[in-house]
Amino acid sequence: MRSAAGKAEEVSNSKPLEMLARAGFAVSGVLHILVGVIAFGLARGRGGRADVSGAVAELASQPAGPVLLWCSFAACIALALWQAGDAIFDFERLPTKHKAGKKLQAGAQAAVYAGLAFTLAAFARGAGKDNRESASDLTVNLMKSPGGVLLLVVIGAAVAVVGIIYAVRGFKKSFEKHINLPASPGGRKAVTVLGMVGYVAKGVALFVTGLLVVIATVTAHPEQSTGLDGGLRALREQPYGVYVLAAVGAGLICYGVYMVVRARLARM
Repeated sequence: MRSAAGKAEEVSNSKPLEMLARAGFAVSGVLHILVGVIAFGLARGRGGRADVSGAVAELASQPAGPVLLWCSFAACIALALWQAGDAIFDFERLPTKHKAGKKLQAGAQAAVYAGLAFTLAAFARGAGKDNRESASDLTVNLMKSPGGVLLLVVIGAAVAVVGIIYAVRGFKKSFEKHINLPASPGGRKAVTVLGMVGYVAKGVALFVTGLLVVIATVTAHPEQSTGLDGGLRALREQPYGVYVLAAVGAGLICYGVYMVVRARLARM
């Protein structure tokens, strides 16, 4: 068992897996850029789905779309495995309370990138679904199940809290500890600004999405729970919402560019 665990740790920290995992950050960045562009378009009255499935659909529509999707799938799987390796093997020298938090965070990141890989594979196979409808259907089914209402409120609140955490990371610039900043002052400032704007914008998007889930559950209107796309559309309907949505879209583009840069600068 020890030999197998050692071999698994060696593979999880291998150079080929690291290079492919870094590409996973770039894939996430490209998808965030696409979501930001779609969100910016929504603010100007255009159509499109401002969520992961909408971004993946845009990627699939490009020349050599299936190749791009499968390559992106491989990169996201590699990053999910890398994060899972961190959750299992790393942080052992930290105090127990800090170790548990770090491992939980790495495990959550692994689950996020695994889910992203699943979405990419679904579209590559031609089985992509409308994210709004699937989110609404999931909400309806959960509300009908025992304890489903409470679970949905907890999920929505958790997403909103994650949004707050992202915004705080942006304001405090705590994301800098995960990357090796460029040596030049101009490069350091550019990366820092991209990270700050991007993290705050993503935080706002997640907070609105989580809040919408809670409201839809409490008011028993599951059709309003439509994921990130529904959250951004709801944001547009608020006072000055068009301008806020445009700002969030621009911020998500900044976050996407930051993630592409992180592919090169990340501390793995």
